[in-house]
This record gives sequence, C-alpha cells and structure tokens, in this order.
Amino acid sequence: MTLQQLQYIIMLEKYRSFAKAAEVCDITQPTISKMIANLEDELDVKLFERSSKKVFPTDLGNRIISQARKVVMESERILEIIKETKDSVSGKLKLSIGPSISPYILPAFIRHYVDSFPEVSLSIEEMRPDSMIQSLLLGTIDAGIALGGNKHDGIFEIPLYSESFYVYIADTCSHNSSSFTPDQLNNKNMWVMKEVQCLRESTFSFCKARETGRRVYEAGNIDTLIRVVDENGGFTIIPEMHLNFLTEKQKMNVRKLEGNSRSGRKISMYIRQDYVREKMLNTISSTLIKCIPEKMIEPSLMRFGIRL
Repeated sequence: MTLQQLQYIIMLEKYRSFAKAAEVCDITQPTISKMIANLEDELDVKLFERSSKKVFPTDLGNRIISQARKVVMESERILEIIKETKDSVSGKLKLSIGPSISPYILPAFIRHYVDSFPEVSLSIEEMRPDSMIQSLLLGTIDAGIALGGNKHDGIFEIPLYSESFYVYIADTCSHNSSSFTPDQLNNKNMWVMKEVQCLRESTFSFCKARETGRRVYEAGNIDTLIRVVDENGGFTIIPEMHLNFLTEKQKMNVRKLEGNSRSGRKISMYIRQDYVREKMLNTISSTLIKCIPEKMIEPSLMRFGIRL
C-alpha cells in the first residue's frame, strides 16, 4: 500500500470516473485502474463497484477511503512543517469564502495577494458555511472566510473584522428621520435575506420580522434585495461594506441603526485545529487588512496577526 494508491482512491471516490480521476492525477486511465485493482488485491477487499455507466465505493470502501484521507492529510503536514521553517511563503493555498462576503473583499483581495505573494498558488471557491466546514474537515481547503459563529468540533475560528448594519428604505417610505431604532424594524414592510441577516450572534435578530412580516426574501444577493425595495417599497438591512456599491441616489435612502440593540455581523476565518502553517494564514490576514477599513479590523489581528 502506498500514499499514491490512497490518493488515487480518494480521487476516484470524488469524481466517480476513472477517466476524470486519471486526468486530475495526471496519469493514464489504465494506470489508475491497475493501481487501484492492485490495492484491492493486496487488501483482499472490493473498494469500488464498477459498471459500464458508473463507479461508486462499496460500504467498506467508504470506510477505507475516509481513513485514507486522514493518512494523506497527515503525510502532507510533514511538508507543511518543513515549509513553515523557510523564510519565503510558497506552495498551494486553497481558500473558501462565503457568497454574502465575497463581493466586498474578493476583487481587491486577489489583486493584493497575487502581487504580494507570487510564489503561492492561490485558488478560491465560494462556499456556504456547511460546505466550508465539511471541506475543512476533509482537508480539501486550507481555510475559509464566513460569518462568525459557525462552531464545529475540530474547527478553530479566528475573528477577522466586524461591520455594522444600515437600514435601506424605498423612496416612498414615510420614515424621514436620519436613523432607525430596532423596534421600528419588526413589521410587515421589512424585506429580509436569510443568509445575510439571520445571524447566530447578532444582538438583535432581524429574522423576528418573520413573526409579523408577510414578505421575506431568502435567496439571491443584496443587490437584488435593494432592487426589490426600490420596486415594492418598504425597507431592508444592508452590511456597511455594501454602501460603496450604491448609486448616489440610493445612498440618500440609507439610514443609521441606533439604540442599545444596534447590530452588525462578524466575519471570521476558519481552519482545522491541527493546521500548522501560521505564515500562510498571515498572508491571508495581512492581505485582508489592505482591503477592509481599519476601524472594522479585529484589534488583535492588527497588532499581532495570527498566532497558532
């Protein structure tokens, strides 16, 4: 049994195709078929069911592949430890970012990161929190950026920055003051986007609008939500970094959110608790600092960076 064979069965389980797995592993299809068949002979078990249309792991195969992932990840940590001792930062960085966060930081992040760390091969994928956690546990990504509060065994959360919420009202809204208080938000005229505004750790839950409101928008993006408000009236809540996306006319419809229950959202980085590449994580944090207003950045991140 070799690490190479373990990597092959992991790829075959992922793609369910000998041709695709061979392509990803940069070998021929007959080679990967033979290597996996040899492993099955050595273990005296059947890892995959094969037919003319599909390939899928057996029940025992699933258990062995799960263990293979752990073995491969532990072997990769040896290389990570070695890379961490070197002055320059290099290698691969696989990062995920939440779709409700990426529009505000990703364009500038990519530009600054590529310029500052040319020896790092960066790949980024948008993921929702559940997918991010599973990918971290499987070792298919190195780190994820998502809303705060996504706790899970084996996952470590590092606070990055916080941003306030603002109220966006329609032109036809009768509320003419310069601010809102939370008690004015819980009514039928409020539009809510679940992923952005229903937060676990928020002081005030905008999802209380479900209890009295008749219209709850639960998909899409903030731009669409704002257009819904412009077209249908009422108001919604937008994160502070979206203010730069508004037209000058739309900015006139923004109101502050005041009071003791003033709320916002926290953005965090998530890693496996056994992740060892501190320098690599600090390439992420130092780049984010260039993309986000300083007042929003977690103070300890500004002073000390990330320490494992």
